[in-house]
Amino acid sequence: MYQSYWQLDARPFDHSADARFYYPGPTHQAALLKLRYVVEARRGAALLAGESGLGKTLVVQTLLRQLGDSLRPRVHLVFPQMPAEQWLAYLAVELTGATAASGTTIDHSLRRIEQHLTEGAKAGRHAVIAIDEAQLLQSAHLLETIRLLLNLEYNALPLATILLVGQTGAAIDVARSPQLDERLAVKCLLARLTQEETAAYVRHRLTAAGAKQPIFDDSALDEIYKLTHGIPRRINRLCDLALLVGYGEELHVLGRSQMAAIHEELVGASPTLAAA
Repeated sequence: MYQSYWQLDARPFDHSADARFYYPGPTHQAALLKLRYVVEARRGAALLAGESGLGKTLVVQTLLRQLGDSLRPRVHLVFPQMPAEQWLAYLAVELTGATAASGTTIDHSLRRIEQHLTEGAKAGRHAVIAIDEAQLLQSAHLLETIRLLLNLEYNALPLATILLVGQTGAAIDVARSPQLDERLAVKCLLARLTQEETAAYVRHRLTAAGAKQPIFDDSALDEIYKLTHGIPRRINRLCDLALLVGYGEELHVLGRSQMAAIHEELVGASPTLAAA
């Protein structure tokens, strides 16, 4: 709606996996490099954790795009809460592309997964399994199932690297399962953006969308950080609304007062958060 007004090629603050909009901030880049090491070294598992809205899923999607052809199949599961036998059957279908018969047992699914991944390992491939919303694994009693998958090996190497991606509670749950915790090659914790990183994040996404001139002035960028506490999802929501309102009011640049008014009227007051 507002793209042509601001002379943009795309909506810069959409929740999108488009590689153009990945902001290589220090905390995200550090996590990306650690996860890439784990996968390329063919280690068993890693954990990426952080509070909601920090961009964990985008980091994983960026990682999967960067991997070489030998690192496949690649499966990214947005964790569905289901019993272990159903979850393993679902994973087997995602890995193999072949639908299993109804009523499949845990043992049968594990055999399907092991056979398929072993064939890949013999051909020089290594699977990557990313599991989003990992904080739900404990409540679904699936941490032990994950550990069973890590026992699958070929020539003393894991058949797959499992990336557990979830909110901060996922790290606590995994730590309560020592047999799984000790299998994690690395643990990455995402942090909120600093004030400087928030400004760079907004500018980066605007540039990636084709912006030819500044849209948010320095006072607006300061206010964005103050109102969102450096959480990318909140930044995206506020900035997207600001572009819409600016278009409606035929503004040429957005400042502090506009950001404050838009937040108060359209976003709503957020609970006071502790500093990052």
